[in-house]
Amino acid sequence: MEEYGYPDEDAIDRMRRQPKHWANLIIIGMNVLGFAAVELTGSSMDTEHMLDWGASWLPYIQEGQVYRLITSMFLHFDLNHLGNNMLLLLFLGDTLESQVGKGRYLLIYLGGGLLGNVCSCFYEWHAVDFYVSAGASGGVFAVMGALIAILLRERGRIGDLTLRRLGLISLLSIYHGFTASGVDNYAHLGGFLGGFLLGAFVYRKRNRDQA
Repeated sequence: MEEYGYPDEDAIDRMRRQPKHWANLIIIGMNVLGFAAVELTGSSMDTEHMLDWGASWLPYIQEGQVYRLITSMFLHFDLNHLGNNMLLLLFLGDTLESQVGKGRYLLIYLGGGLLGNVCSCFYEWHAVDFYVSAGASGGVFAVMGALIAILLRERGRIGDLTLRRLGLISLLSIYHGFTASGVDNYAHLGGFLGGFLLGAFVYRKRNRDQA
C-alpha cells in the first residue's frame, strides 16, 4: 500500500506562483469552438457559409461590416488549417504570455492580428482582387513578431527558445506562404510587424509576470 502525504509549504507556494496561461488557452478554445460551430451548421469549405459566420470579404467590410476583421481571426477553412495554427500558438503563445502577462498578450494577439487583416484588405483594394479569407495566422504571426522583439532584448534566449530557432521558424513560415497557393501573405506580414512593434512597446522586464 502506498502512502500519500501533503506537499510542503514551499511546493504549494511554487504551484501558486507558477504562471497559468489562461489567455492563450482561451484563444485556442475560441478557435476550436468556432471551427466546430461552422462544421456543425454546414461546412468550413463553403465560402458562403463562412461569410455567414463572419469571414473577411472586402466588399462587405467596405459596406460597414468592420467586425469581420476580428471574427475572421477565429474561423478556419479546414481541420488542417486549424491544427497548424493552433499547434504553433500552443507553444509560442504560452511563452509570450509568460513574458508579458495576460492583458498584454491579448493586446498583441488581437492588435497584431487586426493589423494583419487591415494589411490584407489594403492589398486587395489596391490589386482589385477580392477573396474570402479567415484564419488565426495573423495573430499567430503577431505572437512570433513579439517574441522576436523580446528575444532581441534578452540576448537571444528565453528559456529553451532562442532567437536563431524562432527566426528560422518565422522565415520558413513566411517562405511557405509565398510558395503555396491560397495563403494570405499580407495578413502574415502585417501580423508579424504589428506583433513586433507591440511586443517592443509593452515588454518590461520587471513587469513580465504581471497580468
